[in-house]
Amino acid sequence: MKLKIVFISIIITCLYSCSDDDYTATSKIEYEEGEEFLTSDLGVNSTSNNAFGFEISGLSFVEQAEFATGNSLFNQTWVSSPASTTGRDGLGPTFNARACATCHFKDGRGKAFVNGEDSSGFLMRISMPGQDSNGDALPVLGYGTQLQDRANNGIPFEAKVNVTYEVINGEYADGTSYQLQKPIYSFSQEAFGSLSGVLMSPRVAQQTIGLGLISALPDEEITKFEDETDSDNDGISGRANYVYNYEINERDLGKYGWKANAPTLKQQVAAALHGDMGLTTSLFSDSNCPSPQQDCADAINGVTPEVTDVQLDKMLFYQAHLAVPNRRNYKDENVLKGKALFSSLNCIGCHAINQKTGTEAASDYLKNITIKPYSDFLLHDMGDDLADNRPDYLATGKEWRTQPLWGIGLISTVNGHTNLMHDGRAANIEEAILWHGGEAENIREDFKNLSVDDRENLISFVNSL
Repeated sequence: MKLKIVFISIIITCLYSCSDDDYTATSKIEYEEGEEFLTSDLGVNSTSNNAFGFEISGLSFVEQAEFATGNSLFNQTWVSSPASTTGRDGLGPTFNARACATCHFKDGRGKAFVNGEDSSGFLMRISMPGQDSNGDALPVLGYGTQLQDRANNGIPFEAKVNVTYEVINGEYADGTSYQLQKPIYSFSQEAFGSLSGVLMSPRVAQQTIGLGLISALPDEEITKFEDETDSDNDGISGRANYVYNYEINERDLGKYGWKANAPTLKQQVAAALHGDMGLTTSLFSDSNCPSPQQDCADAINGVTPEVTDVQLDKMLFYQAHLAVPNRRNYKDENVLKGKALFSSLNCIGCHAINQKTGTEAASDYLKNITIKPYSDFLLHDMGDDLADNRPDYLATGKEWRTQPLWGIGLISTVNGHTNLMHDGRAANIEEAILWHGGEAENIREDFKNLSVDDRENLISFVNSL
């Protein structure tokens, strides 16, 4: 049944402060038929705490069984070798989590790191200054490029992460004050030498919805948004990251991860199994035991590879066919006002929509679908305050891939928190906007010049996604 188009003749006045001469912009607010469907008819109507865990519509009975098997593998707890449960042994010897779902609980998002608490869903990338011949980060002697803070019995973990906070006070144009907390990370209990001076990049696990649709995007559906020299003078100059594809042994367009440093869903999942849980696959077959971690190297491993290609394929099918929840409250007046502001402030300049998947996809269901991820999947300079100062292929220390916004309003329902940004430093959507700098600095300042009502309307729109 088609939805009736509703027109609301309300004029929004937005105050801008991009120059000394203030000006106003007006936008008619209207509901566009079907805009609540972010992935055409593949989405799911759910507001439950399982909203991120449903398969796309249309799967056959056999495909639903394959999806369920992949879901089981995603949620299962792996154990160290040797074990009687040979189908899920091989954990470690060092690791960050025992299951994929430990970090992506209910296929959702990890929390910010807190001293003394379970750090599941949080990890720390590390490296030495410089890059290798492929453009990848240089490993730290004794530690590699990702810190493992846990280990099997009898094996030393690598180190622990600690955090303190720098308070940043700010004020909106209307006099309302706000306060942000900037995390400052350090290390303790280093087992294989001092980590002082190494480059570090904290990362929080992202929700895993819609990954198969991202995989199905042709390169040109991402590169069409590139504007590296800012030819249109809007302050936004996104660019693609080109990274090493270990399946084809050559450079490829990066699509996944906070820095767009993984070119395919298979490499993203296999790298997470290897780095987060110490599990080998046919793609990453060496044990994750950098020299001189001799106890790690001497530990008993599972079969080779520890995650078989059959298991990996089922996990990939599951990840590729997780549905994106449809929008909620999309006809509410405050949400429609917020939508107009989202466009007039040019948030849409990075959080883009209307990309179309191609004919190369994990299944026919994912082909030729117009999606609204609210991301261009490009790298953008986000300013000094968000910089990790650690390069990742073409990504500089200030650049981050635009995070898709689909599902953002359900994170609190699914995961019980609203921690946002790459390390969870933002306590909510408002703080996430205030952390934007670099290419988004003018947009952030325009947001700060809005009235309280308009700020709330914009946030209501983002929450509807």
